[in-house]
Amino acid sequence: MDISKDKILEPDMSMGLYMALAKNTNAFNYFYSLSEPAQKQIIDHSHAIESKEEMQTYVDSLVEGLS
Repeated sequence: MDISKDKILEPDMSMGLYMALAKNTNAFNYFYSLSEPAQKQIIDHSHAIESKEEMQTYVDSLVEGLS
């Protein structure tokens, strides 16, 4: 995982989303390969998630079916 420090400190990204991404390398890499508007859409959706388990399921679903 080689990303710049400013990517980690996204002001709108919750710690829960970042931690869930960190647990799934494929999802992490996928998220940071997206355009900023696509990343913002994922971040915005994550604000409605209420549990750690639900967040991990959401993050894992980002890369389901991708090869």
